[in-house]
Amino acid sequence: MYDVLKVRNDFPMIQTLKERHMIYLDSAATSFKPQCVIDKVNEYYTKENANIHRGDYDLSFEVSDEYENARKTCAKFLNAKKWEEIVFTNGASSALNLVAYGYGQKFLKEGDVILSTEAEHASNILPWFKVSEVTGAKIEYIALNHDGTFDIESFKKAMHEGVKVVTLAHVSNVLGYIMPIKEITKIAHEYGAVVVVDGAQSVPHLKTDVCDLDMDFLCFSSHKMLGPSGVGVLYGKYELLDQMDPFMLGGGSNARFDICGNILLKNPPFKFEAGTPCVEGVLGFKRALEYLMDLGMDNVQKYGHELHAYFMERMKELDNVEVYNPHAQTSIVTFNVKNIFAQDVAAYLNKMGIACRSGNHCAKILLNVIGASETIRASVYLYNTKEEIDYLIETLKGVTLEKCIGASL
Repeated sequence: MYDVLKVRNDFPMIQTLKERHMIYLDSAATSFKPQCVIDKVNEYYTKENANIHRGDYDLSFEVSDEYENARKTCAKFLNAKKWEEIVFTNGASSALNLVAYGYGQKFLKEGDVILSTEAEHASNILPWFKVSEVTGAKIEYIALNHDGTFDIESFKKAMHEGVKVVTLAHVSNVLGYIMPIKEITKIAHEYGAVVVVDGAQSVPHLKTDVCDLDMDFLCFSSHKMLGPSGVGVLYGKYELLDQMDPFMLGGGSNARFDICGNILLKNPPFKFEAGTPCVEGVLGFKRALEYLMDLGMDNVQKYGHELHAYFMERMKELDNVEVYNPHAQTSIVTFNVKNIFAQDVAAYLNKMGIACRSGNHCAKILLNVIGASETIRASVYLYNTKEEIDYLIETLKGVTLEKCIGASL
């Protein structure tokens, strides 16, 4: 049985929140770190501080082995076929850009189609805008339902022989809906298209089996799943990684080069990892992955669904609130208080000790679908409790325009 109170004891920030009389409902932006992750980062700096892969001494060898074991741990977490399919980046945005420029810019041509949705985070649409500009490929959008939900029939209608890349989020960072990735990849592959998945909001919360889902690329961040900032992952099928160009060149990415400009790049994943990486971050990320595997992603997913269902049930009590994603199955609840600007409400919630996020959440074209340019996003994770949700609900019951404006002054 999942014991959230026991889990909370693993997170120093929970105690900090108690001392500050706060609750944290912004884990979709970044998650707290368990003590084991913090300890590992400190251990690197106090006992293991050395660069990896190119040092001719024991300390470097030992840290290099640990770093590569982190890659193998990540492959195990995702059920990837090979550890070589795991590329470390500095975040999901970096990984998504790497796919766009390393694969899209190399292989797309004028008239090809990049298929996406209007619900995408900037990191999964802006790079493709640039690819479109450079290559002449077109961007087309899958029609979403009026509430932002995804309809597989609309996707089937949008697919055609010209579509070469399908790129979308497994879970929307605004609406929290889960895309049917397995169905999407099956259909896309029938047309010969490559599927790129933004997993920033899904991998931390859902059990993710890349072989079963059959996506071609998957991008996500460490910091949203209990790990340090500055680390991301690009999973890619090895044959595709092998064809791709690196986004950056430098030390570690090449086997040799000469004065004439001849360069022999290393095999994946190393050709994509130029320069000194965030070593302590990757080692901390390994601990985060181990922590999640010890909890069991099935248990994490189940508890997340339980929290979300409770959250949505309690939101029904509020006649002054509009919820934009009542049928979502994940940790995100997006809403507005009627007739009050989202940032003003967020300022009032902050005054009351509640950390939420307001704005467009980097999904600026989604307003065309949901009809709201600014919303409030409350997001929970494996350390949140129903009592914290209760406090938000009771606070929202008493919110007024005057209170919100007063909090902003």
